[in-house]
Amino acid sequence: MLAASRVFEHLDAITYTLPTERTPLHAACGRILRSDVRSPIASPPFDKAAMDGFALRSGDRRTRYRIVETISAGDTPSSVLQDGECAAIMTGAMLPLGADTVVRREYTRREGDEVVVTRPESSANVIKAGENCKAGDPVLGPRVLRAQDVAVLASVGLAELEVARRPHVGVVSTGSELRRPGEQLGVGQIYDSNGYQITAQMQAFGCTTTNHGIVGDDPGELAEVLQIALRESDLVILSGGVSMGEFDYVPEVIVRSGVELGFHRIAFKPGKPTLFGRKGNVFVFALAGNPVSTFVLCEVLVKPLLYRISGLSSGPRMLHGQLAEDFGRKESNRLEFRPARLEHGLVYPLPYHGSAHINVLSEANCLFSIDAGVQQLSKGTAIDVRPI
Repeated sequence: MLAASRVFEHLDAITYTLPTERTPLHAACGRILRSDVRSPIASPPFDKAAMDGFALRSGDRRTRYRIVETISAGDTPSSVLQDGECAAIMTGAMLPLGADTVVRREYTRREGDEVVVTRPESSANVIKAGENCKAGDPVLGPRVLRAQDVAVLASVGLAELEVARRPHVGVVSTGSELRRPGEQLGVGQIYDSNGYQITAQMQAFGCTTTNHGIVGDDPGELAEVLQIALRESDLVILSGGVSMGEFDYVPEVIVRSGVELGFHRIAFKPGKPTLFGRKGNVFVFALAGNPVSTFVLCEVLVKPLLYRISGLSSGPRMLHGQLAEDFGRKESNRLEFRPARLEHGLVYPLPYHGSAHINVLSEANCLFSIDAGVQQLSKGTAIDVRPI
């Protein structure tokens, strides 16, 4: 088995990145931004009122002012305020020349064309030009774009931007015992959960996908499907048939398809039989058939690879917690990932029957890891968890 540290080193050494493409801002959420975006304008582009009220000169200490105009958001002020004058102003509207403060409406009393300040202000209530950013300032760095990031880009007038092309992932399930959901099961048959699970995980990441369906225990059929997947994909993920059984043809077929092996059999639990290889700029993962194993490996190995080829060096975010109870295991020769729940900073390991126990993942909201060589973790141990 290849040590876990060597597995991560191998994947971290990959330097290939997908090409970029332009995307309209309305379709940018979830896309990967690879480089800094600089603002073409100052934001805001003018001094503006932070609330409804009356704009005036802060050095003018009187309490009664004559209202010379009313300014709504989007209006161009027509006045240059003098002492004793003010302008009724709405939130977001541009301040008139001469004004540098806004007295909120509830601190005033209006009397005809005059206003009386009934309570002093503690702040200017003005958002200064360039307060959020100046023209040329970086407004966003490399990241997976969120809704709030899209708002920032819209606020500086960017209608489109350069992002990494979405990876295309081909998914192949292997095993003559598999049937598609909705079909009738025969004796000794099971439904293919891996194909649907992996496809869903990749789509949640933002990939486009092709599910190439189920391939029986036939090396010739698998070779044909794999060639199609290799032609069409940036990444191919196979599940099942990767271990050392009599019908585990997957490693042999992958090698005969021209894929250069990076590693096969790793010190992970679950996922020991995992295979990784590359053919040009197409990457291949062959994962064990047990569904928890495929899920975990997609989270801890496949998704970090997708971040890397999309141009981000940082992987999925980690959260911090404390173990809610003592945890022990019998075997400690592999890095192990366990399903758990993180609640109010406490990590609760879930009852777990092994890598075929797919139902446990619906109860889990995170995975926690136990390093090779560690058999026992005590209650209260500080640990990092990976949200799922």
